[in-house]
Amino acid sequence: MEVTTFKEELLVERQDDNIPFNLNILDTVEMEVYPKSIHTLDDVIFFISKQGCRKFLYLYFENTDSKIPVMFEGSLLTLNGLNRCYLKKCPQNSYNRKMLQSVFDFTNPTTLGLTDSFGFGDRLGLANPAHLRALAGSNFKPVVAQQSIRELGRTNRTPAEVMDAAVWAVFQEGYHEGFGADADHLKTTADIDLMVKNGYRMFTFDPGQYVHNQADTLNNNELKEPADNQNWKALKTDYEGLISNYIDKDIFINDNLSIRASENELRRALIKYGDVLVQIKKMYNYLKSRFPLYISEVEISVDETESVTTPFEHYFIANELKRLGVKVVSLAPRFVGSFEKGIDYKGDLELFREEFIKHISIAQYFGTYKLSLHSGSDKFSIYKVIGSLKSGITHVKTAGTSYLEALKVIAVKNPALFREILDYSRNIYPTEKESYLVSADVNNVCPSDSYSDQDLTALFDINDIRQILHVAYGRILTDKTEGGEYLFKNRIYECLNNNEELYYKFLIDHFHKHLDAFK
Repeated sequence: MEVTTFKEELLVERQDDNIPFNLNILDTVEMEVYPKSIHTLDDVIFFISKQGCRKFLYLYFENTDSKIPVMFEGSLLTLNGLNRCYLKKCPQNSYNRKMLQSVFDFTNPTTLGLTDSFGFGDRLGLANPAHLRALAGSNFKPVVAQQSIRELGRTNRTPAEVMDAAVWAVFQEGYHEGFGADADHLKTTADIDLMVKNGYRMFTFDPGQYVHNQADTLNNNELKEPADNQNWKALKTDYEGLISNYIDKDIFINDNLSIRASENELRRALIKYGDVLVQIKKMYNYLKSRFPLYISEVEISVDETESVTTPFEHYFIANELKRLGVKVVSLAPRFVGSFEKGIDYKGDLELFREEFIKHISIAQYFGTYKLSLHSGSDKFSIYKVIGSLKSGITHVKTAGTSYLEALKVIAVKNPALFREILDYSRNIYPTEKESYLVSADVNNVCPSDSYSDQDLTALFDINDIRQILHVAYGRILTDKTEGGEYLFKNRIYECLNNNEELYYKFLIDHFHKHLDAFK
């Protein structure tokens, strides 16, 4: 291939599906190039190519005086017969990701603000290109770097690796519309340091351990004493101040909702969430004082608790955060009903609708944050409810569902491997379920040899199996043999990399089921 022909072949316009095309250079280099990854900067052409199971960043240039190629780690390829042209092959590592971010601003995460947004957890680091493709035609903005501290520990991944996967996906897909990076479920100031260091912009504070669920069951006599034992110094008020702000007042939210709290309701809210407010204030102050020039936004999560957040308690949290000077972009209350992992919503949909309208109204009353739906994977019935309301701003957070779609690919392409994973997950479920809201019963799941190959994909429609597979991901991705070899991880990645377009198709179809309900 001549130099000019090679360059022209790179730059020719192609269809929008981003299916890789073959590019051969004098039979010495064969590559599959993602057309949307092709970008030009100062006469240097950047693109991503897949070779076998690995992807690389390539830089094509003809001017040896260019300062851009030397910024990147990699090796120059010998292109016999092609004079005055150079091709640098660069690994997709953290260093090169940072260099890419220094020259292409669209590869840097940003704050998303008050717009509909969708968080895509990617436990394997392979799903984000499909996540971005799934958003086509949607009003949602993507959060494509999102993995909680708990998940990082279970998968032995680092925040840098999660960011790497997100940025390389954004570049591969040529996504220029802006994306978020969520430092998810942070519990300590050390967590904040770690995530700022790695460039995250959205900080989800999880004070769930400070929610006192027993407040819901205290009788009126039991409510008094605990309410008197608050950290009033940190709350910057006293009980009399709260009484004057909330009791014997009609709080007009909108034409359809007014809130009037009794003193017992105030005490209950204070007992349940007083320590939560103190912890949020502590985390917020640390973020803003330790990193005063760092552009960030904060989400609050009180959803992973037993106790439902009432409309008054939602108002109380939001109003107290405002009084304390804590600015949040989204709030995840504990909604009515059950939000178990990996399956649809369990509960009264009409009651959810009635209560959700109240929560929307309160969020709109303040006008400074959106409602966040955590454990948002596969909650198809309530997506329809929320979408039908045509009101409010929503953030949806998903994680494990993309992992389940990966296992579905394995069930299709490597049934023997899937059977191993299913049986292993079934055996470890009793211990792995402890930190998750799930209700699967292993007695409802047969050993894998009870199912034919043709039956395997249908298993993903069974709630018990979905949850058993869902919570076992950490062990599946990290457990090793006595000899130190991964039991499953390498084979999982090999199968998914060899069947990338099928994995993308499964993910896109699956997330369209999530997103279409909001249209």
